[in-house]
Amino acid sequence: MRPLRHGYTNRTVGDGTTVVKRYDGPDAAARLDVERRMLLGLQGAVPVPPFLGSDAESVEMGFVEGVHGQELVDAGHAAGVMRACGEVLRLMTAAPAPPGSVLVHGDFGPNNVLVDPDTFTVTAVLDWEFAGYGDPVTDLAWCEWIVRTHHAEHVGAIGEFHAAYGLPVPPWPERRAAMVERCTVYRDFNERWAPGGSGVQRWTGLIAATSAWEE
Repeated sequence: MRPLRHGYTNRTVGDGTTVVKRYDGPDAAARLDVERRMLLGLQGAVPVPPFLGSDAESVEMGFVEGVHGQELVDAGHAAGVMRACGEVLRLMTAAPAPPGSVLVHGDFGPNNVLVDPDTFTVTAVLDWEFAGYGDPVTDLAWCEWIVRTHHAEHVGAIGEFHAAYGLPVPPWPERRAAMVERCTVYRDFNERWAPGGSGVQRWTGLIAATSAWEE
């Protein structure tokens, strides 16, 4: 087993056949349970890794072929990746959910999808530990935030994302407000993990920057 790339909060290792994710930080046991339930409940409805088992500290999943979305964006394939994100987000909104809500991933974007580099379809949506049910603008806005923050040179591809999503897109002020709200969730998460630490400072700065954005 070797450490896998793109893991920022937890410890994830794999060997090409299985992947084991161990949870760190606040609410680790609760986040593990959310991910376990989502992986089990979404099989066949949304592309997610196969669930192989869990214990008190980790979840074991089957390895899924595909290239990390961020790597493909950085390689010049932003339009294809963003279309793939839009298509799979549309699929996620159709998953079973309580009345008046939709399935919300909580950290959705090219940072948490594996994509087939030939067909540009999502082979798996990863990292469901912050998932729940709520307003569709949450994931829609956060995917846009990921691009604006980490791939600013590809902001033009956001139009491809919205077109592939195919459902009404809330106006910019509503999307920006959802971005700020999600940044605040992550700042508060870091405050509980390491009060006043570098994570808190980073997310405080991101809140300020996001609040000042213009479409």
